[in-house]
Amino acid sequence: MALSLLLLSACSVIGDVKDNLTDTLFGRVPADAPDPLVEFKSVNASKVLWQAKLSESEDFDFAPVVDAGYVYAASSKGEIAKIDAVSGKQEWRVNSAEVLSGGVGVGGSLVMVGTQKGWVYAYDIAGKFLWKAKLSSEVLSAPKYFDGLVIARSGDNHIYGLNANDGTRKWVYDRTGPALTLRSSVGVIVDGGAVYAGFGGGKLVALRADNGKMLWEASVAQPKGVTEIERIADITSLPVVEGPLVYAVAYQGKIAAVDRMSGRIVWNRDISSLTGLSMEDGRIYLAHAAGAVYALDYTTGKSFWRQAVLKNRKLTLPLAMGGLVAVGDLDGYVHFLNRDDGALASRLQVGSSAVMPKMALLSSNSLIAQTRDGGLYAIQVK
Repeated sequence: MALSLLLLSACSVIGDVKDNLTDTLFGRVPADAPDPLVEFKSVNASKVLWQAKLSESEDFDFAPVVDAGYVYAASSKGEIAKIDAVSGKQEWRVNSAEVLSGGVGVGGSLVMVGTQKGWVYAYDIAGKFLWKAKLSSEVLSAPKYFDGLVIARSGDNHIYGLNANDGTRKWVYDRTGPALTLRSSVGVIVDGGAVYAGFGGGKLVALRADNGKMLWEASVAQPKGVTEIERIADITSLPVVEGPLVYAVAYQGKIAAVDRMSGRIVWNRDISSLTGLSMEDGRIYLAHAAGAVYALDYTTGKSFWRQAVLKNRKLTLPLAMGGLVAVGDLDGYVHFLNRDDGALASRLQVGSSAVMPKMALLSSNSLIAQTRDGGLYAIQVK
């Protein structure tokens, strides 16, 4: 009994530490005060084309999706909406009557979300409910469609392959993680018949999409330090596939380029990120956990530039859009940086609530941003 109480006490302490650390990193209040915004001369004009309103997200992350001329978005209050990408007119809105915690995924004529109670809900593109499937724990990321399957990830390190027609389980992959990991909305990427997913301890895994069998595992980052907190080196963001390589970055770790066939590390360098990386025209863009934005060479990892004026502003995943790179922050600002040198080119505030970690490209000069208070904004920059 004494041993059981000790173990329960230890688990409780680790859980408290994990929750506190996650709140500090992903929560609405920064651990360190954000740097004040610097003055600059705008060289590009930015404006809101249209806006829509959903319920707030609470502590969950939602990413809007643009598909076939429509924007799909969700909120924690159970709402799922389809909106015309040009006019902002609502096509339909349904309510799942569940607390949503992950979404939206769109593909195979399906619109998919995940719930706090571990369900995946699937609707058709007209908003009609089709099926639901039970997973082992809360679904914190958007399910993905691939070749007749819905690939969904639960918060306890399980990845599921579900039949896209009825939600029946085809396969499941699970793994044991470190004692202390961050609770994040990291999901999966499916490309070329493989599922790529990052885990605690800096591990990147490739699975066969048809049966969930592991192809390889790579160490993007090695945990180091004395305490459990110092040893956290989790991949909390989506990998990116480009040609023969897959790229991933870990918090308190490294960014690495990994060979897709063998899992061999091609190059890496010390950069820590929570929100991940994006790519365009041979360049990698990522936001450091402390707030600096980097542009790197995708073949070597060497820096083209580093912009450090947005320190501690909880930046989103950088979104490349031609000659500019967009990042949102904790105060509802969207900043546009020059692609060539990282200089500030434009800035627009869409509200006082934080911008969700991932924005979506609407066109070559416009994007969709969702804020934590439920705002959905189509933003154009010229």
